[in-house]
Amino acid sequence: MDRATYRSGALAVLPLAAAVLVLGVTFGALAVSAGLTPAAAVAMSATTFAGSAQFAAVGILGAGGAVSTAVVSAALLNARYAAMGAAVAPALHAPLWKRLLIAQLTVDETWAVAWLPGGKVSPERLVGAGLALFAAHVGSTAVGAFAGARFRLDPGAWGIDSAFPALFVVLLRPHLRSRDGRIAAALGAALALLLTPIVPVGVPIAAAATVSLIGLRKP
Repeated sequence: MDRATYRSGALAVLPLAAAVLVLGVTFGALAVSAGLTPAAAVAMSATTFAGSAQFAAVGILGAGGAVSTAVVSAALLNARYAAMGAAVAPALHAPLWKRLLIAQLTVDETWAVAWLPGGKVSPERLVGAGLALFAAHVGSTAVGAFAGARFRLDPGAWGIDSAFPALFVVLLRPHLRSRDGRIAAALGAALALLLTPIVPVGVPIAAAATVSLIGLRKP
């Protein structure tokens, strides 16, 4: 029964894994063009396992930004996982090593797949989906990174460099349906535009990301 549940999670996430394959190849090529080695790009995908944070970090590094700024920006983008972890935690009754594994595999797609009718969470579906998505993410990053290094691909010539801003436009769109989302988007854009000419590369992104905390205000 457990095996069937793990399998159902993996099957449910396959349509999303197809998109992750494209993003992984793109990220691998961009990471190499930004100065990372193929091994470092693959290690980043395996340990960070968060496409938006990885694109942000590589974008900052590729533009000459500091490592500290890239790390802060990635951490701000990944702050949402604290809320996801809090939602999943009550359903976990397992040894520490297994809870750490599930925490590593809890990302947007697997978190959505894990929820069952009635508001319950299936750790087995989450792990099944997580392992399938992890394999797709890391494997496709390796393909993009080693191909980029081998053939010295120019992201600008292939249009790959547009993937970074395009990804965030796609992520932004659903949030514009709410009033807080529109306010955060407008303030974040204004803050980034004002800071870009006067502060180091990457700092405007980190500063603009803090505007998202407007959603924490009480009604």
